[in-house]
Amino acid sequence: MYITGARFPGRYIQAPGLIARLGEESKSLGQKALVILDGNVAGFLESSVREGVQPLETTLLIHGGECSEREIGRGVEAGKAAGANLVVGIGGGKALDTAKAAAFRLGSLPTVIVPTIAASDAPCSALAVVYTEEHTVDYDYFLPRNPDLVLVDTQIVAEAPARFLAAGIGDALATWYEAESSRIADAPNCWGTHGSPLAFEIARFCRDTIVEHGAKALAECDANTTGPAFEKVVEANILLSGAGFESGGVAGAHAIHNGLCELHDVHGYLHGEKVAIGVLGTLLIHGQQDEFEKVRDYCRTVRLPTTLAEIGITEVTDEKLRKVAERACRPGDLMDNEPIRVSPDMVVAALRQLA
Repeated sequence: MYITGARFPGRYIQAPGLIARLGEESKSLGQKALVILDGNVAGFLESSVREGVQPLETTLLIHGGECSEREIGRGVEAGKAAGANLVVGIGGGKALDTAKAAAFRLGSLPTVIVPTIAASDAPCSALAVVYTEEHTVDYDYFLPRNPDLVLVDTQIVAEAPARFLAAGIGDALATWYEAESSRIADAPNCWGTHGSPLAFEIARFCRDTIVEHGAKALAECDANTTGPAFEKVVEANILLSGAGFESGGVAGAHAIHNGLCELHDVHGYLHGEKVAIGVLGTLLIHGQQDEFEKVRDYCRTVRLPTTLAEIGITEVTDEKLRKVAERACRPGDLMDNEPIRVSPDMVVAALRQLA
């Protein structure tokens, strides 16, 4: 049977100051919440979280930094000890993914996700990317359901460095290109069906939004303001990109990202920055030179890297490129969703052009 479809979070709400309504918006889902708070933001957000989560009974766990088996296990242990019937994740993508994974292992508990940056499309998805303690991608953890609520306080997001917003634009940039590759290849999406027409329209709208409003949104973020362009791009980075990738499909750009994560050189760089390199590399693999030049020029306007040196690979060697390419082309993985067979040699050749 050929099944098409799309999937979304149960509810998505976005506004400045929304953290103050966290408890009120979540209370229909559960009364005893395990709150996993990103350690990078705990210092300035903990008091707002404790106030905003009322009237829920809460246990607060500070996230250790990586979405790893160890951190997921910590969440599960804390949730069991607290008798939690709801998990709330607050912070960046790795803290959020940890919350989603822990909620599932606690018996598919309801999940509330509160991103504090718009650096990736992780918040809305039923996916957690699990890393090793050495910060390389371990595996993609596909979960049976999306978060029940995604709550985005855009004032918090606007006060984060604009680099995070730019990285989210990089992740969102891949959404349409990978969905289009998956559509042409007739490849399944993340949950084993095929993207519906709506899925591909969401991916297209995501691309059009970031292209039209990306540069202005970054300027508004520089000023810590939640202007019209900023609000549109935050929604594109989180909701449109999340629904678009999950329902439309993931392919070469993220495959190359996963390969790049094998190198210690890139560990100081953000997910979306590496994904942007993946988009450029995939366009080169397909020989789409005009589109490559257009996307490269756009990336420069929104502060995204266009060379390997800009993600820390200043010494480009055959050994490094081969390591990236072999991981990117791992059998049965994301590169299989491209409409042509991509070999490690093709990835190496494309990346050389970005050196």
